[in-house]
Amino acid sequence: MSYKRLIPCIFIHRGKAVKWFRNMEVVSDNPVELAKYYSDNGADELLVFDLSVTDEEHDESINIMKKINRIIRIPMIAGGNIKRQEDVKKILYTGAKRAMLNLSKPDMFSLIEEVAKRFGKEKIAVSLNDFDALFKRHKLIEEYSSELVFMHRLDLNSVMNITNHQCIVVTDTEEESELLNILKSPGVKGLSGRYVNRMEMDFAAFKEKCCQENIKMTSFESIMEFSEFKTDENRLIPVITQDYKTGKVLMLAYMDEEAFNHTIKTGRMTYHSRSRNKLWVKGETSGHYQYLKSLTIDCDKDTLLAKVEQVGAACHTGNATCFFQPLAGSDYSEKNPLKVFEDVYETITDRKKNPKEGSYTNYLFEKGIDKILKKLGEEATEIVIAAKNPNPEEVKYELADFLYHAMVLMVEKGVTWEDIINELADR
Repeated sequence: MSYKRLIPCIFIHRGKAVKWFRNMEVVSDNPVELAKYYSDNGADELLVFDLSVTDEEHDESINIMKKINRIIRIPMIAGGNIKRQEDVKKILYTGAKRAMLNLSKPDMFSLIEEVAKRFGKEKIAVSLNDFDALFKRHKLIEEYSSELVFMHRLDLNSVMNITNHQCIVVTDTEEESELLNILKSPGVKGLSGRYVNRMEMDFAAFKEKCCQENIKMTSFESIMEFSEFKTDENRLIPVITQDYKTGKVLMLAYMDEEAFNHTIKTGRMTYHSRSRNKLWVKGETSGHYQYLKSLTIDCDKDTLLAKVEQVGAACHTGNATCFFQPLAGSDYSEKNPLKVFEDVYETITDRKKNPKEGSYTNYLFEKGIDKILKKLGEEATEIVIAAKNPNPEEVKYELADFLYHAMVLMVEKGVTWEDIINELADR
């Protein structure tokens, strides 16, 4: 039996979140905060529908999707107002796991093949509100997409007889018995719609009801029992917590069996506070939660390693990590790539704030954006010319020049290296 997901959906219309794709009643002026609420309170994925009409509204929705993806900690599938390949690219560049094409529209039949070949079928989902479209186009759907989203209640058994795709059902029903029956369907991957969208939705409580109905819900599941761990005399085991992206060690804490089980069940790092002798959900007071990505145990079964996504600072002092006080030696490297880029960026920023006579950087800032862009274009051309030369030294030199001028442009436009890294990570 596959694990099921609870997947709220957000309908964006003119920059606001509305109630339904046929109901433009505003439920939130801030779709980004609504998405964060779902992410922080137990949703497993997020569907985002752009209900825009004009290109300007569509671009506004794309910007909202980017902001959503930067703040949530769950996968996002997004679609709406897709007319051409460029629209799919924009949606995927927001960080969406998949772009969703409405295959109830005939003009999508040719586009789906085009975008699947460019971006890969795993990046494409299909939404349908028409059983006939599925019946007629199921081969096209299976060849060029990886997921189905049904926009209302259908005969799911008939659907599953046609396609092998897992599907997400978006329904307007709020009857729990019917929702449970939908989740029991073997081909259903997740449930979405009005019930799941409610602001008072208790994801954990509904998942518990699902478990009572023998519906397996998405969650972490340990392959070992806590009793198999080697604990100290207080039945505690140390946990080293590490940033899953950077590998930076954030903190050391302890778990008892209750804390371990709570972490596995909720996906939020939970420890046993030795000083207070009680359960401690990291971030419950500060908002600096740690979202579990993976949990492993060492060879002696006496230490856990948790890789997490850290919100804010890990340390109560406000530092990013509890290990900030140097004692001996140094882990600093003059040739750490990001450090070099950040140092150069800071120097350029300082030149803009504190002009220095004779500085070439200040000359570029004084001449303005057109001069900066002209130089950037010239340096890009120099890279192309150098690349035709068999000597790679010229390419290194020209690339370094280009990157410097690119950083001048970044400072001029207020773009940081963190912005660039986040954008690359999202892609």
